[in-house]
Formats: sequence, structure tokens, C-alpha cells
Amino acid sequence: MTQRLLTAFLALSLTLLSGCGFRLQGQYLFPDELAQIRLTSSDQYGELHRMVQERLRLYNIQLVNDPEVPQLRLGDDRLERATLSLFPSGQVAEYELIYAVSFFVTVGEQEPQPFDIEIRRDYLDDPRTALAKNRELELLLSEMREQAADRILRALAATQIADSDA
Repeated sequence: MTQRLLTAFLALSLTLLSGCGFRLQGQYLFPDELAQIRLTSSDQYGELHRMVQERLRLYNIQLVNDPEVPQLRLGDDRLERATLSLFPSGQVAEYELIYAVSFFVTVGEQEPQPFDIEIRRDYLDDPRTALAKNRELELLLSEMREQAADRILRALAATQIADSDA
């Protein structure tokens, strides 16, 4: 009896959650118009391009080189540093890393929809551990690119597709 009641409660809960649009983080529903996409960027062999490409394939979005399908155009990514604090000697102790990338989504005859992503991280720079800090910076930058790739897919899933009948 208790097991049936628990099963009924779980089924009802799942139905209500899915009915309100709840999805697990990282689970995106893409419009049917985006089943095929053309991915372009200024750096076809760059890490961000590769990460976005992997994520698109993960969601079964077919990558094609057809000018008739929607286009995702990645702009140049850039990393900037801003000083947050100094050692008593005047040497920089802490930076704020700012990773930024812009991209455009073009569907059919619509104007390209521009998007900008900016990810910020604090980075402690201790000159006594220069080799370890260099590797830490590389890992941090890679993590920031992964987060940017996830945000690009989230924005792509939320892209507004205009009706061609209008």
C-alpha cells in the first residue's frame, strides 16, 4: 500500500514538474529549425569553437556547411585583466580575469541576433609560485571557455524564431 502511494506521489510530482517547464540544468530544448546549423568562427581550430561543436553534437544538432540553414557565428574571444589588489611592494597580488566573447545567431532572412558573454574570475598572483600559477591560469581560462560554451548553447536554445507566415 505504501509503495503504491509513493509511486503515485512520484508520478504526480514528475508530471507537475514537467508541466511547469522544469528541466535539469544543462538540458535544453532547441527549436526544430535548429536541428541543423552552420557553425563558423574566426578561429576554426580554437578551444571555444571545439567546445561549442562538441556540445552541439551532444544535443544531436547536425553541423552542416549549407548557407540555407541557421548560422551560429562565434566572434573573437578575449581575456582582460584588471588589478584588484597589490602587495606592499607594489607588485600585483590579485587580478580579476574577464573572459568575453560575442556571437551571432542568424535564422533564415532574420537580422542576426547578437549576444555577448562576459565571465569574471578572481586570480591570485603569487610570484613565488610562478610555474604553478601559469598552469592554474591555463586551467582557469579553459574552465571559463567551457562556461562560455554552455552559455552559448543556452542562448541558442532561447533564440526567437520568427514565423515565416508573418
